Amino acid sequence: MKPGLKWFRRVRRLNCLWVLFALASVAVAQDLPKDVCRIVDGQLIIRLDPTWTLAQLNQVVAQYSLDSTLVSEAMKGLPEVVVNGETWQVRKIAGGLIELAKAAGHLADIGKEDKTFLLSDFFLQVLTRSKQPDGPVYGINRFTKPGAFSYQDSIVTLNLPGYSWAQSVYLSGSFNDWSTGGTPMTKTESGWTISIRLDPGHYAYKYIIDGRWTQDPNNKNREDDLNGGNNSVFYCYNYTFRLNGYTDARRVILAGSFNGFNPNELEMIRSDDGWIRPMFLQTGTHSYKFIVDGRWMTDPENPVIRGDGRGNQNSFMSIGDTLFFRVNAFQDAQQVELAGSFNNWQWGELMMEKTETGWELPYVLPAGNHEYKYIVDGQWTTDPDNPLLTGSGDYVNSVRVVRPTHLFSLEGYPNAGQVILTGSFCDFKEDAYQMVRHDGKWQFPLCLNPGKYTYKFIIDGTWILDPGNPLWEENEYGTGNSVIWVE
Repeated sequence: MKPGLKWFRRVRRLNCLWVLFALASVAVAQDLPKDVCRIVDGQLIIRLDPTWTLAQLNQVVAQYSLDSTLVSEAMKGLPEVVVNGETWQVRKIAGGLIELAKAAGHLADIGKEDKTFLLSDFFLQVLTRSKQPDGPVYGINRFTKPGAFSYQDSIVTLNLPGYSWAQSVYLSGSFNDWSTGGTPMTKTESGWTISIRLDPGHYAYKYIIDGRWTQDPNNKNREDDLNGGNNSVFYCYNYTFRLNGYTDARRVILAGSFNGFNPNELEMIRSDDGWIRPMFLQTGTHSYKFIVDGRWMTDPENPVIRGDGRGNQNSFMSIGDTLFFRVNAFQDAQQVELAGSFNNWQWGELMMEKTETGWELPYVLPAGNHEYKYIVDGQWTTDPDNPLLTGSGDYVNSVRVVRPTHLFSLEGYPNAGQVILTGSFCDFKEDAYQMVRHDGKWQFPLCLNPGKYTYKFIIDGTWILDPGNPLWEENEYGTGNSVIWVE
């Protein structure tokens, strides 16, 4: 039989059976290769095997939300297929396999209602991660072999001993968008190695050994990969705590706001002139103490010491750019304090300095949406100079948005008494963010991590979709939610 005729008959048979598959309520899942979907050099690639059974092809269509027309047209051997405005390149490779490829673009292309975009387990993992907080507040490395990891002058070096039988090993992680072929490791006499340049931070990764995703066997740090397994994790350090002297001490512990003042976790390392603890710390302001042989003490070389409102004193340090909380009010007050979500609403800690027009306090905050209040001679109050508010009744807080990534805007409704912005970023609370009227629009900026978010506006108690946004998806109430993608 001629190859062309064979392909035609197979495609015709598939086209007829797509209908039967759509009517079936249950399909028997069969094992598929793990590399059906991957990213290489900025392209999404789907690999198909003409020898697969119909059930396996159907499984690929369902799992990756492919258009059946794309698959059937690709089976004809066409060099290019256009489906719903998307152009896919089709190529035959070794073993008679077929690869479909298109530009990966941005994750905003994934998950739209028309189902013409990929929704692989890999992308679901990335999308779910993107909605998580921007990494942990702190971290230390826990490699079991000294030479498995190093970080010096912004260069990370990872060594994987053994695996001499492997044909290829790739490094894939959050630092290279989980590329499956863009970061090959070099084979050595003792195993595999690679060096890459990275900024300080928290990074998840795996090795791909001859196509098999593998955790680092020499790394104790792991986290849920949100796909039924775990990723290995390393930290590129950006700060070192130091305690000079106390060389006769048996044990010194670092405890701070970043780890809940845990007295048993962060052991310091003995040095020539004292003790050190290198680590990664997220941007922000952190309080801390040293525990020397069971005795808690502030940092003797750090003059920034503040009370915690309970009679204790803590040392304070910051990483990042300083911003100012300023208020042009309360000139007659004797004392003004700052408290917010960034310090667990601790009173008696952040005392503001009096100025000619009011009060101010320099502080370092990470990117995010931070709630706060002032405590004026013992009375809690919102910031009179800041119109951004959240909450209702007696529980209204001011909001400080550091590095906003999206401005929500609603035109019209000039006679509305109150417009609330709510969404998946705040569990759809009914008293979420009180939008501010400006230049004929209701607006509210937010700092959101990259990813997909759903939202609505509440106008004087009435929930509505965003009339200025054509993207929306159905919800469990049949009323729909507007959708945005943050890059």
